[in-house]
Amino acid sequence: MAGQLVPRLDFDTAFPRLKALVIERTGHFYYEDKDDLLWERIRKRLRATGCRDGAQYLERLLDPALGPAEWTRLEADITIGETFFFRYAEQFTALREKILPEIIERRRPERRLRIWSAGCATGAEPYSIAILLKQLLGDDLENWRIAIIGTDINETFLDTARQALFGRWVLRSLSPDDLAAFFDRTDSKDRWRLKKGYRGLVRFERHNLLSLLDGTSPLQFTEFDLVLCRNVLIYFHPDTVVRIVKALGETLREEGWMLLGHAEPNPAFAAFLKVVNLPGTVAYRRSSAGTSLSETPQNVAWLPPAALPPLLPRPALPQPAKPPVRRPLRPAPPIAEQVPIAVPQCPDSLLAEVRALADAGRFQDAEVLCRRALSAQPLSAALHFYEGLIAQALKKPAEAEKAFRRSIYLDKSFAMAHYHLGLLLLADGRQGAGRRSLSNAGRIAAAMPGETVLEETDGLTAQEMRNLIRLHLRAVTTSEKGE
Repeated sequence: MAGQLVPRLDFDTAFPRLKALVIERTGHFYYEDKDDLLWERIRKRLRATGCRDGAQYLERLLDPALGPAEWTRLEADITIGETFFFRYAEQFTALREKILPEIIERRRPERRLRIWSAGCATGAEPYSIAILLKQLLGDDLENWRIAIIGTDINETFLDTARQALFGRWVLRSLSPDDLAAFFDRTDSKDRWRLKKGYRGLVRFERHNLLSLLDGTSPLQFTEFDLVLCRNVLIYFHPDTVVRIVKALGETLREEGWMLLGHAEPNPAFAAFLKVVNLPGTVAYRRSSAGTSLSETPQNVAWLPPAALPPLLPRPALPQPAKPPVRRPLRPAPPIAEQVPIAVPQCPDSLLAEVRALADAGRFQDAEVLCRRALSAQPLSAALHFYEGLIAQALKKPAEAEKAFRRSIYLDKSFAMAHYHLGLLLLADGRQGAGRRSLSNAGRIAAAMPGETVLEETDGLTAQEMRNLIRLHLRAVTTSEKGE
């Protein structure tokens, strides 16, 4: 409704109940400490529906006749759907070289495969799996019964997925040859449609992961050979994550496989799933009948640094008994008198712009801006840290290492710089140096109260960092003993 006045967040008394209802229904604990962001999403729906305030909108959501359709629209506005084909190369290498070939051999007598892509957004992930299966099975594909199910809570995403029409951005990881092999060019500028042979392998359904916890999940969500649930769990409360992963594991066939996002592995999962260390990633399997939990491997592979850490804020952690003790911000470094290229002078604004570009996958643009910023603020440890992360995303490990070391030189107490340098060194096979860098990060975190929120982590606490480093070091030791 044009020109409609909507109350400010601090004047809307119904917002706390709205927020609680949204989190309860969607599981998006991500919004627990992001009232302004959630209110902007709700305000959009207030304007669209003509509701005067949160109380009237709440009535609409609870209305048996109007509520279901409105929930669909609200969920479309509050969910995040960044995706692209063959996202996370290490995991797709594992799928191509290990996981899918193993599944195919095990299921060859029945010639039947069931795969679930949970939280699939606009469909790039399940369609990527369809392409892989076609490559692996070749002409024999027609002799198999294959069901790839893509699900999401967002109906708008699913409608887009069913059309199988994608722009250049979602296809950015494909070479020109692959693009031509898998897609047909449409009349629309820079729009490509996945070829019918791949589209036919995938179907899409609406599904709320929370339904796995209350017994309302449809019965057909079972007996899967492979479940992918990547970059979805980061929006849920940590306790809910463990319950969801356990429930997902129960939808697998015996010895079925599961892949989660790079940021989502948790040592608690080893209580009910087998952990499988693969080059560059970690996967999970459902135990065979008769396998006791004591037989389940407890080691968790060191996790390679993702292209970038999640640049959207992490889901809020449960509030401690007292507020987190935040490490004081470092004083801003002196700014050069002559700036060769105009850049924002506020360090927070600079970092925000660099992060925004990287989060959009525009790593080369982020690299250019970061270098320009460093020409103005050469003593900024944080900028050198992001310089290293961006270099990793651009597959420039030598430059990334130099940037992390410059960051540490400027601030020896910068735990995340030590941490990412350690992971980089481990990935390069320099176990001793990598272990030392991780240990340095651990010592820095150990010197802080456990609830201290570390810089440049979007909410990671010192205690969480210590736990994470222990996992990495234990996995390195286990790997060395196995050699």
